Amino acid sequence: MTRILFICHGNICRSPMAEFVMKELVRRAGRESDFLIESAATSREEIGNDIHYGTRAKLREQNIPFSRRAARQITPSDYDKYDYLVAMDDENLYYMNRCWANDPDHKIKMLLSFAGKDRDIADPWYTGNFDQTYDDILEGCTAFLEKISKTYKIS
Repeated sequence: MTRILFICHGNICRSPMAEFVMKELVRRAGRESDFLIESAATSREEIGNDIHYGTRAKLREQNIPFSRRAARQITPSDYDKYDYLVAMDDENLYYMNRCWANDPDHKIKMLLSFAGKDRDIADPWYTGNFDQTYDDILEGCTAFLEKISKTYKIS
């Protein structure tokens, strides 16, 4: 089983969007039983809060199922639980490396790096642009699933 944790600042916009987009891509590929996909925050600001209404609206618009959930913060034990710790931006990387002692097993990745891009996924909490965030997340998740499928020979 491949275990993925998507991570952003508050765990209400980008990381849950990535979580549910990736779950849908995996479902469409018929591989749900091969993955554990979750999300978390680097900060404590939104702990316990559900997904941001803008993220919910964008997921509905794209016919991507999601469920109620409570934002949570990353913990030291997450490092051993997950195979991939996927950041949305450089600030997330900073806090993730602090939590996980500079990533000794090289599990920390930037989502858009899977699509060959060296840039952050903008936070729609600040930009208000959930469309661009969705497009970037879909591109990153699609490329990520393709990479994993090749690595583990998943058809």
